[in-house]
Amino acid sequence: MLDAVLIITLSICLITDITKKKIYNVILIPALTAGVAINIYNLGLTGLIFSIKGFFVGLLFLLLPFIGGGIGAGDVKLLATIGAIKGPEFVFYAFLGMGLAGGVIAVVILLFQRRMLKTLKELGKGIVILFVSQFKVRAFEFKSDNNMFPYGIAITLGALSAYLVG
Repeated sequence: MLDAVLIITLSICLITDITKKKIYNVILIPALTAGVAINIYNLGLTGLIFSIKGFFVGLLFLLLPFIGGGIGAGDVKLLATIGAIKGPEFVFYAFLGMGLAGGVIAVVILLFQRRMLKTLKELGKGIVILFVSQFKVRAFEFKSDNNMFPYGIAITLGALSAYLVG
């Protein structure tokens, strides 16, 4: 039953993130509630603790990128919900798969837009500035609609890879 909750949640959130660039609470809250309830039903108090740990592990993984403006709140809540449904170990592996998928997607986008070399040059400049300033530079501006893609795609791929690997 937990697997069905996970797959349905991922499918809906993937569609809404691609089409509307939103991951809706109206999907996440019932999924979170169902995941916690099923874990409590199956494992009692241990199931509740399992869900709480998973939720906070998922939340903490994406909290800094959210604070830095790199991802949206829906992405954070989706990973936290995945953690509440499947637990802390699963969300850890989903996070690793998500990072790998996100990196591959970003490289493909840069190659498709023919901006890979320019991006690598800018990254190199940024690294030089960090070392020259002795790491006193606090922020770089990379915000652009061209740099963004619906990160729900990477989250879904990461969770599916964790699910398939077991």
